[in-house]
Amino acid sequence: MSDFSLSEINERIARESTFVDDLKRALSTVIVGQQELINKILICILADGHILLEGVPGLAKTLTIKSLAQLIQTQFQRIQFTPDMLPADLLGTLIYNQKTGSFETHKGPIFSNIILADEINRAPSKVQSALLEAMQEKQITIGEETFFLEKPFLVMATQNPIEQEGTYPLPEAQVDRFMFKLKVDYPSKEEERTILRRAAKTGDAFGELSAVVNSDAIIQAQKTINDIYVDEKVEEYVLNLVFATRDPESFGLNDLSGLIEYGASPRATINLILASKARAFIEHRGYITPEDVRYIGAEVLRHRIILTYEAEAEELTSEDIIKRLFDTIEVP
Repeated sequence: MSDFSLSEINERIARESTFVDDLKRALSTVIVGQQELINKILICILADGHILLEGVPGLAKTLTIKSLAQLIQTQFQRIQFTPDMLPADLLGTLIYNQKTGSFETHKGPIFSNIILADEINRAPSKVQSALLEAMQEKQITIGEETFFLEKPFLVMATQNPIEQEGTYPLPEAQVDRFMFKLKVDYPSKEEERTILRRAAKTGDAFGELSAVVNSDAIIQAQKTINDIYVDEKVEEYVLNLVFATRDPESFGLNDLSGLIEYGASPRATINLILASKARAFIEHRGYITPEDVRYIGAEVLRHRIILTYEAEAEELTSEDIIKRLFDTIEVP
């Protein structure tokens, strides 16, 4: 790519990405701390992906995603998943109208732009499959009629890491459909002090929000991100990271031999590039760097590396494997 065309892309990205800073500022008036969570949710919606989020209750997960929906003028739905839930409760169903003598379509809560699927592992596998199919296909069939979901469409599914009894863990093949798996931690002491003081002043820890951009800006950004430049060396770096999860010995990672049952799928390769492009966009750049890949690498890979019993016996996690990958694979 010529320097001229690269500078053109840079200028275009710098111009079209200005709303990102406004979004971050607006979110910071409501959300104390959690900058990593905010950044990665923004990256995911711009890359047209979905998020699996793990964290204990009370860490502003619902507030963050609901606030984002308000700021970009999109519809928001929070769906509480329960063991007695049916696919129709999520997707909708046909209801018989006695007056007309015909069936009418009643759309479910999935027909929204931003979905918080709370405690997805509490729902039976049929309901999980219905959600994941909607995520993948971006369309839903009710009866004989097919409906396309409006863009932007983001699902943020949460899992409570504490309560695992009586839950239905997501199968690995379905977890793979999430672009990111995020882990949310507690705020720092100073951040929690700020939350406390806000709540003490107003009786509520959170403020009011007005829209910063409309959903058209997000849809346009999703298209623009496709034009962000990826150098062949960065492509090679991404491929090496993914292939090292499948055949670690070929990349000098002999200590990982026998620890990885299944490596990352081709979806990981695609998502590493897409998410890196979205990260470059929020940094106002028209090209991606290895640092972009490293920034989102753990989120893309942590749920795609399946460990062996030996690794679990040694109390190793996918995080340990990912750290070894990034420490060993040569950065261009």
